[in-house]
Amino acid sequence: MLGIGYKKEQNSLAMDKNSRDPVHCWLVWGKAFHAAAKYLYAGLEETGIDDTDFRILEALLNKGPLPVNTIGPKVNLTPGSISTAVDRLVERGLVSRVESPEDRRVRVVSLTAKGKELIAFAFHSLCNIAQCR
Repeated sequence: MLGIGYKKEQNSLAMDKNSRDPVHCWLVWGKAFHAAAKYLYAGLEETGIDDTDFRILEALLNKGPLPVNTIGPKVNLTPGSISTAVDRLVERGLVSRVESPEDRRVRVVSLTAKGKELIAFAFHSLCNIAQCR
């Protein structure tokens, strides 16, 4: 053993496949995550939306109408990024944005019928790819 999680193999260093080293676990997890993401994003492409749009539409589908400033943290977007993304979704007719009846400073975002149809199709497509049941 040449170091934690490494072994000498035919004049080179290689990760020990049986290692419990945290670095080894992190590298294996990272590779698996990227492989799964690449596989799933290929199915998302046919819907015409990207990862950001998918996360926003999914949040609205599962949580219902939400204020813009509430969506951002749920989908890991900054206030500037969420505003731009919501603008794009409004332009495509996938969401609507209206003033809150309780507080005019707050804008509430809701799925439109077109947005519900698209996110339902996206979920169906991704589940078929991932073989969800």
